[in-house]
Amino acid sequence: MSQHLGKAVVLRCPAGTSFQDEGRHGGAKYGIPSSGAMDQRSFRWANHLLKNFNTAVALEMAQPGLRIQFDQICHISLVGAKVMASLNQTPITNPSLIAIAGGDLLEVGKFLSGSRLYLCIQGGFQVERYLGSGSDFESITSPSIRSYPKVLSYIPIPQPSSLGAKPKWETSWFESPEIEAYHGADWALLSSAQQKLIHSSIFHVSKFSNRMGIQLEELVPNPLEDLPTNPVFPGTVQLTSGGKIIVLMRDAGVTGGYPRILHLTEDGQSKLAQKRVGDPIRFQLLETITG
Repeated sequence: MSQHLGKAVVLRCPAGTSFQDEGRHGGAKYGIPSSGAMDQRSFRWANHLLKNFNTAVALEMAQPGLRIQFDQICHISLVGAKVMASLNQTPITNPSLIAIAGGDLLEVGKFLSGSRLYLCIQGGFQVERYLGSGSDFESITSPSIRSYPKVLSYIPIPQPSSLGAKPKWETSWFESPEIEAYHGADWALLSSAQQKLIHSSIFHVSKFSNRMGIQLEELVPNPLEDLPTNPVFPGTVQLTSGGKIIVLMRDAGVTGGYPRILHLTEDGQSKLAQKRVGDPIRFQLLETITG
C-alpha cells in the first residue's frame, strides 16, 4: 500500500549541514570514501531510540541555526552536541526523543558543548541512495540541502503515541581529553623519542579540521620520508613529513603515503568528532589484541 510522505520544510540551514547515515560500504575500490556520521556513537543511539536501522538517514549539523517545520506527525531525536533547541519557541528540556505534531517548528540554537548534532527521524529522511547509502559526498551525490527553503521527505506515523519515559542523552563521555587508539601499521618506524612524545603529549585541535580530517596544532619532528601509497581508513592517524598529525575522518580518501602511526577506536573517532577547535586531547594507547 502506498503511503503519503510527510514534508519537513527547511526554512534556515547552517553551512556544513549534510545527510548522513552509517556510511557507504564497498566504495573504496572505486576510490570513494565511506562518509557517514562523524559521531557514530550518538547517531546509533538515536536510531536505537527511534527503532531505526543504522541505514536511516539523518541531518548532521556542525553549526547552530537550523529552522525546520514538519507537516505531519513523527518522532525525532536530537543527539550529539548539547544545544539550545526549541519547539514552537518553547525550550526543549530533553531532546533525546520528541513527539512532533503537524505544523511544529523546530529551531536549533547555540551549541553548549560538542561540535556535531544529529537530527534523526523515525524511518529516516527519504533521500536518493548512491552505492547503498544516503550519505552526502560532493563528487557522487546531488547538492542535498545546500540551498533552502528545501522540502525533505519522511514517513509519518499514523497517530500520536505516548513516548513514556525518555532516556536523557548525556555528553560527559566526550568531554574528557583521552582519545583511545591502537598503534598504527607504521608505528615501529618511529624513533623511541617520537613514540614517547606521542604517548605523553597533550595536543590541541587545529582550525584546519573538517569531515576529511582533523589536524592537531602541535608538531612531532619527523625525519621519515613518505611511504608508498597504502590503504587508510577513518580513524587512521598520519604523521606528515612536516611533523603534522592528521586524523583521517569519514570523508577522507582511501589511500595515503604518510606513516600511519595510530588508529583510533570507533569510540575514539566519535569522541574526537565532538571536539572543538582548541580543545585538548591526549592519545590513550591500548594494547593490540593478538592471537
